[in-house]
Amino acid sequence: MVFNVKGIAIDIDGTLTFKDRSLNCKAVEAIRKLRIPVVLATGNISCYARTTAKLIGVSDIVICENGGVVRFEYDGEDIVLGDVVECLRAAEYLKNFFEVELLDSEYRRSEVCLRRKFGLEEGREALKKGGFDKVRLIDSGFAYHIVDARVSKGKALEYISKELGIDVKEFAAIGDSENDIDLLEAAGIGIAVANADLKLKERADIITSKKNGEGVIEALEFLGLI
Repeated sequence: MVFNVKGIAIDIDGTLTFKDRSLNCKAVEAIRKLRIPVVLATGNISCYARTTAKLIGVSDIVICENGGVVRFEYDGEDIVLGDVVECLRAAEYLKNFFEVELLDSEYRRSEVCLRRKFGLEEGREALKKGGFDKVRLIDSGFAYHIVDARVSKGKALEYISKELGIDVKEFAAIGDSENDIDLLEAAGIGIAVANADLKLKERADIITSKKNGEGVIEALEFLGLI
């Protein structure tokens, strides 16, 4: 089978990293062999994403905060696609029902990040009853995120693909968590690594037999990119 892949988007935490968030160096070596645009995607903040991208050494194009922020150059400006105001209101509302601990709040520009101290579905139900239909509560596997309902990693990839002049369906995307669903569905080929959660696997076109970075290598080989 021949794949016409002209760009690739890869989640960082849990995909390029092990569970302890240390980088899989073999996966980094594999990515460095690519000769197509690479977009690194994360639920994490911009400074984390761009520093990780620089250390990996293949691309400065990053999707941050689950699609709420994108950046094209290491020293370039953040392009903020999400509105943090309603997310902050939602976080305050959740404090009426749960113990809420904010993470990285001084750095996040489009969303609110919370420590996973309550049930995800219970949190979603509370926001629904409170009328917060302009936000979504998602789980990255490392934290909860209250995000602008209008943004996602997938929509951010669409934005980036237009800037690069590449059809988004000519991208392949690799991820491991629920917050990667939109990313995989936006791309032409969606790949879940073996350690991915069930929801992502159900939506993926391909599921690797190996976990984390080893799964990334497997995917790149399958696509004929390395």
